[in-house]
Amino acid sequence: MASTEEDFPRGGKTKQTTESKAEPVRRHTEVDNLFETHTAEESKKRKGQKGDALKKAKRQRTSKEEALKLNTTTSVDILQLKSLKVGTLLLGCVKEVADLEVTINLPSGLLGYLNISNISDSYTKILSDHLDSASSEEIFSLASLFSPGMLVRCVVARLDTAKGGSVSIQLSINPKEVNKGLSTGFLKAGLILSGCVESIEDHGYLVDLGIKGTKAFLPKQAAKDKTNSPKELKVGQYVTSLLEEVKNDERVVRLSISPTAVAQAVADTAHGWTLTSLLPGLLVKAQIKKVTLHGLILEFLSSFTGLVDFMHLEPEQASTFNEGDNVKACVLYVEPSTRLVGLSLRSHLLQPGGDVDLVATERIGEVAHGCKMTALHHLSGAMLELPDQTVVFVHRNHMKEPMEAFNLNRVMAKPEHTCRIMDFSPMEQVHLVSLRQSIVDAPFFRRYHDIQPGQIVQGTVTSLQNHGMMVKVTDYIRGLVPRTHLSDIILKNPEKQYAVGMIIKCRVLSVDPRAKKLTLTRKRALIDSSLPPFLTYEDARRGHVSHGFIVCVKDFGCIVCFYGKVKGLVPPNELSTEPVIVPENVFYVGQVVKAKVLNCDVKKEKLLLSFKAVAGGDTEGPPKPKFDFEVGKKVEVKVVSKFLTGLEVSILPEEIPALLPMIHLSDHVSNCLLLWEGLQEGDIISNIVCLSKKKQTITLTKKPTLKSFLEEGGVVAKEFSDITVGVQLIGWVNNIMPYGVFVEFPYGLVGLAPKAAMSDKFVGDTAAHFQLGHTVVAKVTNLDEEKHRFLVSLKVSEVPSPERDGQARLIRGLQERKAVMEMMASRGDSDLLKQLSAVTIGQRMKMSVDEVREDGSVTFKSDELSAATVLATKDHAPGKLAMGQECMPVILHVDLVTSEVYVSLLAKLTGKRKAVEAGSTHTATVHHADRDFAVISLGDTAQLTVIQTTNHLNETFRFDAEKLTAGKTLTITVTKSSCEELEGLPLVSWELAPPISKRLISNSKRSKGMYRYGDVVKGKVKTVKPTCVLVTLEDGSTGCVHVSEIQEVVCVGTFPTSFLKIGSEVTARVIGGREGNSHRFLPFSHPNFTYSMPELTLLPRNLKEDADVKPVKTKEKLRRYQVGDDVICFVSKYFPNRKCLEVTTGPSVTGTVEQLAMTSDPEGAKHPEKLFKLGQAVSAKVVTVSSSKPSRLSLSLNGVHKLEKGHVIMGLVQKLDPNLGLLVKLPFSAMGTVAMEDLADKYKPKPLERYSKDQLVRCCIVGEAKSNWQLSLRSSRTNPEKASVVKDPEIVSLDDLSEGQIVRGYVRTVNAQGVFVSLSRSIKGRAQFQKATKYFLASHQDYAKKVPQSTLLTTKILSIDKESGLVDLSLLQEDTGKPDVLPESLGLHLRLTGEAKEKRDATKKRKRTESESKQGTAENVSTKKKKTKKGKGEDSDSGVEVYFREEVEENKCEPAEVEKPVPVQPARLQVTGGFSWDAALSALKPASAALGGEDSSDGEDGEVNIKPQKKSHHVQEVEKREAEKALTKLETELMDPGLRPQTAASFERLLLGSPDSSLLWLQFMAFHLQATQIEQARAVAERALKTISFREEQEKLNVWVALLNLENLYGTEESLQKVFERAVQYCEPMPVYQQLADIYAKCQKTKEAEGLYKTMVKRFRQEKAVWLSYGTFLLQQGQSDAASALLQRAIKSLPNKDNVDLIAKFAQLEFRYGDVERGKAMLDRILTSYPKRTDLWSVFIDLMVKHGSQKEVRAVFDRVIHLSVAVKRIKFFFKRYLEYEKKSGTPESIQAVKDKALEYVESKGTEAAR
Repeated sequence: MASTEEDFPRGGKTKQTTESKAEPVRRHTEVDNLFETHTAEESKKRKGQKGDALKKAKRQRTSKEEALKLNTTTSVDILQLKSLKVGTLLLGCVKEVADLEVTINLPSGLLGYLNISNISDSYTKILSDHLDSASSEEIFSLASLFSPGMLVRCVVARLDTAKGGSVSIQLSINPKEVNKGLSTGFLKAGLILSGCVESIEDHGYLVDLGIKGTKAFLPKQAAKDKTNSPKELKVGQYVTSLLEEVKNDERVVRLSISPTAVAQAVADTAHGWTLTSLLPGLLVKAQIKKVTLHGLILEFLSSFTGLVDFMHLEPEQASTFNEGDNVKACVLYVEPSTRLVGLSLRSHLLQPGGDVDLVATERIGEVAHGCKMTALHHLSGAMLELPDQTVVFVHRNHMKEPMEAFNLNRVMAKPEHTCRIMDFSPMEQVHLVSLRQSIVDAPFFRRYHDIQPGQIVQGTVTSLQNHGMMVKVTDYIRGLVPRTHLSDIILKNPEKQYAVGMIIKCRVLSVDPRAKKLTLTRKRALIDSSLPPFLTYEDARRGHVSHGFIVCVKDFGCIVCFYGKVKGLVPPNELSTEPVIVPENVFYVGQVVKAKVLNCDVKKEKLLLSFKAVAGGDTEGPPKPKFDFEVGKKVEVKVVSKFLTGLEVSILPEEIPALLPMIHLSDHVSNCLLLWEGLQEGDIISNIVCLSKKKQTITLTKKPTLKSFLEEGGVVAKEFSDITVGVQLIGWVNNIMPYGVFVEFPYGLVGLAPKAAMSDKFVGDTAAHFQLGHTVVAKVTNLDEEKHRFLVSLKVSEVPSPERDGQARLIRGLQERKAVMEMMASRGDSDLLKQLSAVTIGQRMKMSVDEVREDGSVTFKSDELSAATVLATKDHAPGKLAMGQECMPVILHVDLVTSEVYVSLLAKLTGKRKAVEAGSTHTATVHHADRDFAVISLGDTAQLTVIQTTNHLNETFRFDAEKLTAGKTLTITVTKSSCEELEGLPLVSWELAPPISKRLISNSKRSKGMYRYGDVVKGKVKTVKPTCVLVTLEDGSTGCVHVSEIQEVVCVGTFPTSFLKIGSEVTARVIGGREGNSHRFLPFSHPNFTYSMPELTLLPRNLKEDADVKPVKTKEKLRRYQVGDDVICFVSKYFPNRKCLEVTTGPSVTGTVEQLAMTSDPEGAKHPEKLFKLGQAVSAKVVTVSSSKPSRLSLSLNGVHKLEKGHVIMGLVQKLDPNLGLLVKLPFSAMGTVAMEDLADKYKPKPLERYSKDQLVRCCIVGEAKSNWQLSLRSSRTNPEKASVVKDPEIVSLDDLSEGQIVRGYVRTVNAQGVFVSLSRSIKGRAQFQKATKYFLASHQDYAKKVPQSTLLTTKILSIDKESGLVDLSLLQEDTGKPDVLPESLGLHLRLTGEAKEKRDATKKRKRTESESKQGTAENVSTKKKKTKKGKGEDSDSGVEVYFREEVEENKCEPAEVEKPVPVQPARLQVTGGFSWDAALSALKPASAALGGEDSSDGEDGEVNIKPQKKSHHVQEVEKREAEKALTKLETELMDPGLRPQTAASFERLLLGSPDSSLLWLQFMAFHLQATQIEQARAVAERALKTISFREEQEKLNVWVALLNLENLYGTEESLQKVFERAVQYCEPMPVYQQLADIYAKCQKTKEAEGLYKTMVKRFRQEKAVWLSYGTFLLQQGQSDAASALLQRAIKSLPNKDNVDLIAKFAQLEFRYGDVERGKAMLDRILTSYPKRTDLWSVFIDLMVKHGSQKEVRAVFDRVIHLSVAVKRIKFFFKRYLEYEKKSGTPESIQAVKDKALEYVESKGTEAAR
């Protein structure tokens, strides 16, 4: 009966087998008794194992050492967060109790959080019941269950990681988790265990200890507190208890929580503690094993090792411990995986009582200076001593900043430290501090006490909720901004204004440190308020005014709240100067108001306020200094602070705050940064002008141009109405956008300068022309009166600059730089700044060469510039200089930012200076230039001076040729020979024009339009064309600039000529000429050759004075190009007739690009004129270089210059060949072919239909064959980056094929050997005729007529011969799954196979023998002829010859055998007549074809006997008898109703008698379908539906199902859907749905079937049959998981009474189609729950007999015969058991069944016997 007990467990205590009972004990023994020697095990070794033992000694020693390490350690460390794992047991102390969470202090200062759901199962159940019932019954809160200082045993439930990376320790005190390592067998009297009160009984409490099978009872008299008085406990309350008594085999235990008894209990070895069951909080007796600097290593409970870190030693006893001393310790934590045990020797944990004293938290947040480090523990942290002798602990992580590496030396080097007290750890009774500077300097840290109402704080938004917004002020302080305080107005959608992570500024409304609640406001009026806040009632003195917010609006007035708890009332008569009848209509809650105090009673905390007094201006606030703001007013300011974009200043003497932006410090952008760097807080700046005032912010400016414009009384527009078109204004760039720049003017007016009006030059990038803050002169060009907008122009040509404006700006800019230098030099003690400020431009100074660098530059040493870097560039250090060589260079430039001084040793600068006269003109050379200023030398006078790089405020952008760079020459005119403001340097004016070269044209010397090669000319742009620019030269002649001679660096896709504007001045050099009429570029033979139209160049490299421009012939230019080179060329013309593109790379070099080389995109190549615009720069590759006339290049634009395998190119279809495929013309005069298998990834029946001659195609080169390339048009080849579905994969070799594989191909040829099918461009396969069709054919020509060349066929690979390269194929339906290639309508004879063929051959042989013996000589001759024909196919039956033999002889001998059709099983509806509803349309045989087939057969017989013979009398008699037999047969058929009619009339006659018979109607439909008369079959179905009586529902349903089958096979999806919708209307919907689903499933239309089933289970969710049908379908598709999910849905949808049957049905389906094991499990679960369902037991037995093993079947029988059901049912199962054993068992097993039956009868007694 052991199996019975196993399957049907009895009540009472669980019985355990010996094996299962002994196993855990043995395992624990192995783990815990680590020091035990296993002598018993060693004694069992055989003698022959001695040698093996010696060999394995090392390995065993190693494994022992590893085992010993489980509970052994050599280093002592505190408990670190990184060492915590889920499952770690800890002793904790309750710190704080909130509504839903308890904060618990853990050892080493760690903090854990106990969620309300992790207390106990009973408490969680009470909570859930309370929530479900929604009752108002009071439940015990966490505050009533826990108190601060309470010690608890807890376990780490999980470690949560927050977004910032911080780890949150989630704890649990659930006894099931804490006491997980304990079992019932472990319980003994004297143990200390923790638990939670489960329920309250009459005489005590049931306590949940988390040990299964054990009930713990705590009597009320044993529940005593510290005062020995009874203690009331609550459900869920945590208790630490002593086990006083264990009863009933550990099933019941009695507890006591007396503090004295609990404290005196010490864990003993007799209790059987193991490392897996050890619990924190236990008191143990231990012996000191080792004393270290950082703590002790103890041994306790005979063999366990534990650690005591330095914080858990009593401070006064720390140095008194010695090895071998016995101590009493408390277990702090146990790490189960590593077996690490932490202990404590602190007295507060060893004392009785179970609670720890918490120190008040007033000191938390305190900053202590002058702390000394008393002990350093490098792994853990350090102990510090505060000035008041308090010892504190700093963790290792808090001895450094978060992202820094730990540096021990840096910490040790400091004699004293400054720290901040962060927290108090009650477990160690020590304060925790931090040495991090960021924490020490924080304004407030953890304490809410540090925050005061009215304070401005900054925080981060953490969440948005319905009641408001949560803000994180620090990591430990959170605040709430109520919804009404999110803005000055009530926000409907706060999420649009605020986002999580946003940093915001708030003001503190109130703070409650005890409840840790902080309320903030985001109301701008409160944050920016300058009125004194009312923080207490003492602040609200009479007459004072402050900002507050309304919290209540009633008829008796408004209640206004201020900061903290200060609030007051505004009575109705003080609400407004006008009478307010209904205050709610005027005021709203949350409104910020200004209120004046009328009266205040501090003691009673009553405050009377007034709005009316404030509105009347009767305020008694402190008087504010008044400042009369006026645009243009000069003021003096003091720098208050600096920020990144400007200066915060105060206007003197009123000290009004104002803003001076950095961009307003100077007109020169480079000077703005220098001035900002030079100014410091406290500096006084004079000569500042007021610019604008927005709200309370005053903006100032120091821009000299703007100041002079305002002071001189220029045209200043104060408002929009003052602006007129044409007026000029001075402003500055306020914003830069891609479409233009916004210019701001005084008085806050802003205008837009569009891109086209920004400059006379072409503007590509607006940011390249102007910078923010740039001072500009603007001219108003357009006004928009409605929208108050206006447009301005910044073009230099439209806005002339005043005379000498540039010189004035130059002087001001240099004075600013000098002032900065003097300011910085005078402020600091820096020698460098003093030395730099003493240097002037042009000064000569004695120096020595320090170093000559690799790049040619030279550095110098100088006593006067000892601290600066003195540098001469390569161009300014001529000749060879030696180290230490003395010289006297001249100063060029002083760079304050980099502290570099640039000097020059050029002879023309260091020579004797010559005086210059005012008004004289010189050729100047630029020697140094920065953004705003340049240093130039005046010809050969050795004089230096400084100029501005621009002559106009708006002139900011220059082409490379116009930029002032070192070496550039200018024409200058001296204005002043010595200018004081320039420190004695000449003041000059200049123009951007190159000096007259030696070969400049003189009009007097040469006639108009005659130029030589190399001449430098000037002119104006006359015409801009795409490929050239015409320039009007100074003498009136016209020159031409080729598109390639405009830009040095050309970007592909751009149009270089567009960068030149008509009318702009250019400087060019002559490089050739063109004929006046043809514009052909002329060759030149001599530099003196003159041209009628000069060819010019604008390239800067050719315009340099030292440019070496030599004439080069066209042939020489062409020789520079190599095949494959990448060149930049320009589109010049497209020839539609030749379909080629002409491009040019230079004035004399042209190239052609053929159509196929332009692009690889056929769509783009159709219209190249749209793809390539004239003058556009394109990148090309050189294909060929032709030096013969015409000299030109052949180029390619598709990135390919020669064809290679793998290239994707464009081709032109030349020819469509059914054998080859496509013949394609390729670029570079190549040809290629595309096989039909390479036309697409999905073969099509007529592959060449899509293509036509001269069609452009995108192709990929896949190989080379003879002279042509092999190409592929597959999209997977031409567009590999696009994922495309490849239905017919590319077959490259025979390795890509495998036997049994289904592949498609095109018919190549049909001959006597079979059908040859092309599988790829190189692989063909052959199908022999017996594998090509199931019909016989007279010859292969007949097959070729029906299956022409290029027909797409589906084949199956039968065999592959890789040596010969032969592939055998099959086209038969049973192999490919496709219909036969020859339609049934042809009336061909089926090929006989198997036994039928052997019988035919035997009969034929016998008949042939008889005919040979009877016939004469004449017949013998004809027989020989026939034999000759037959003999061809005697050896192999695989060709047309076989059919020919059968045709001749079988028509005479066995006509019935040949014409007998292969039987077809009806797939859906059993209709007599052999019609299959699954047959394809092509397989149907029309009636006419069938008759014709018989006639043709007779005709062939006639052809054998060519001469007609006269019939004998005997033959005529035979024919007569045959005719009579046929007539009799016809009469019999008409009389027999069981025979199927053969004509439509017969059907009509039968239907008149049985109009309601669906069988007849379906046979009639089948008759029409066999004749391929689809429409007639539909008409018959429609007639049937109208004729059959409405009462015959099943008959009508049969017709509907047949019609659905018909539409599914021969109709469309739309026609099928229409029939289905009609059927649902006329019939019961569910059967129709079911039938259509079956049709879909049988046709493998899985997607449609699944969609229909999903609709069915929604519509008929109460029908069990629908769920079963859907489940059957899913399991047939192999979707077991989906079927399981469906079962769960069905259980929820169907009534409960159907659930058992439904699950049983699904289990049977699993047996049949799915997973047998899953089916077993399902039935087993049902029968376990419903053991008396004998019908299900019978089903289970049947299924197990079919699918299970003998052992499993017998197990089921053994279970069923022990059921508690009626005796007769058990008798039935015994009979089945006996039958099974007789069929499948042995005599012994049969006898065993009989014995069991006898035993059952005896046990039942007389009742069973009777």
